[in-house]
Amino acid sequence: MSKLTHFNEAGEAVMVDVTEKPVTERIAIAKGNIHVNSEIMAQIKAGSNKKGDVLGVSRLAGIMAVKKTSDLIPLCHPLFISECRIDFELDFEQHMIQAICTVKVDHKTGVEMEALTGVNVALLTIYDMCKAMCKKMTITDVHLAYKSGGKSGEFSYEK
Repeated sequence: MSKLTHFNEAGEAVMVDVTEKPVTERIAIAKGNIHVNSEIMAQIKAGSNKKGDVLGVSRLAGIMAVKKTSDLIPLCHPLFISECRIDFELDFEQHMIQAICTVKVDHKTGVEMEALTGVNVALLTIYDMCKAMCKKMTITDVHLAYKSGGKSGEFSYEK
């Protein structure tokens, strides 16, 4: 089992020292789903939600969350994000919206936590904007789908 990097010899939480790590291009993609009812799907498709553009607002919320990840996760390094994109895939048969968050940076540390934070906040924003219609929504399958760069190299995982 590998040594946990966020603890020192005394077992105290520490931020990982990345001083000696090389700067590389790092990319992370996280995905997650929200299951809604047919009425919410129809409203999102028509753009008729009383609170506004559900996917547009959710996209902005996810991007903002990516930029604030180090404020939310105590041991994450603050990063200058090179690129952040939130995309949505709508499955009208399954009444499901998949959020996909892609984050890119040239840095000494990865952006997995940023991508996971972005996808979660985008999905939570969909919930928030649609909960007046129906609170019976489920967020599922949030996961890191891909990452590249750094010492550990490439990783891919599709659920």
